[in-house]
Amino acid sequence: MAAVTARPRVDGTDSFTVGTDYHRALDDGRVECTVCPRACRLREGQRGLCFVRARAGDQIVLTSYGRSSGFCVDPIEKKPLNHFLPGTPVLSFGTAGCNLACRFCQNWDISKSREIDTLTSSAAPETLADEAKRLGCKSIAFTYNDPTIFLEYAVDCADAARELGLKAVAVSAGYINPAPRAELYSHMDAANIDLKAFTEEFYKKITFSSLPKVLDTLEYLVHETEVWTEITTLLIPGHNDSDGEIAAECAWIAEHLGTGVPLHFTAFHPDFKMRDVPATPPATLRRARRIALEAGLEYVYTGNIHDPGGQTTYCPGCGESLVVRDWYRIDCYALSNSGQCMFCGVDVPGVFEGPAGDWGPRRQPVRLAPPSHK
Repeated sequence: MAAVTARPRVDGTDSFTVGTDYHRALDDGRVECTVCPRACRLREGQRGLCFVRARAGDQIVLTSYGRSSGFCVDPIEKKPLNHFLPGTPVLSFGTAGCNLACRFCQNWDISKSREIDTLTSSAAPETLADEAKRLGCKSIAFTYNDPTIFLEYAVDCADAARELGLKAVAVSAGYINPAPRAELYSHMDAANIDLKAFTEEFYKKITFSSLPKVLDTLEYLVHETEVWTEITTLLIPGHNDSDGEIAAECAWIAEHLGTGVPLHFTAFHPDFKMRDVPATPPATLRRARRIALEAGLEYVYTGNIHDPGGQTTYCPGCGESLVVRDWYRIDCYALSNSGQCMFCGVDVPGVFEGPAGDWGPRRQPVRLAPPSHK
């Protein structure tokens, strides 16, 4: 396999620190990180809100290249992606930090970490791709936190995976500037974008980011790339689960993205700084799904609850059950190898390459080499 081009190392730093392209000098002596709209402006030695991008000299560097909070083989449906290589295993990993500050974060021990010790595994891109291939994975996924902040490592891992015939998946909040966005997604085959709510007030007060930037990313992915895209909204009781907000989100998706883009409504559980908020009742997810279907969306799913009906893919032509799921297990599969309904022949949008895999709900942790601090 061809080697991935080595990233330039930065003098005076460890082997996990590499230079980046997304920054600019300011008149006051600070350097601004331009990878995301947060635009952290840093003096020497300071880190951005994401924690893993920092200033060193006259540039912004990535301090976690080749380091991970851990590797795991998951079902692809856990990302969640229901229309992308169904039933297949994906090698998943993330790093530390995040460029959002969601009060409800469900992976806060990773994404809110400010400790390098969180990064207990390491792998060069070629090593990671070789391991994914050896384990029988069909893809690798950048998840748990957000590949936006470790873009350089994600891009190199994606290229190494593609060299071996594997695909690359980004699980992201979509809060990224246009130039790095174009670079990141030119190396991706699929994405799940976390549309956290549909009001700017929620984004500002709960995530400390901005809704229009995320909507712009969704439109970019669907209309300007070949990246297969699905959307997830975590419904939080009393915060983003009203009928009106759900209806507005679904109407926007139908108008701006199209009715064939899959939408996942998933259940919140109390965590991080929102432990006083109750878990999402299953009835809320079923209500949201009903509203979405009434808005014309064709592929709407419920997640983090037991709901086979809400996790099944139905044919938009004849209404037959095409992919019957129970959590991450596929109990029935009635699509052709290229994604047509076996009953009426209607094309189902997605990436389908042969019969469904049989990975099921398994979760397999993977141990790679511990990081070296040379």
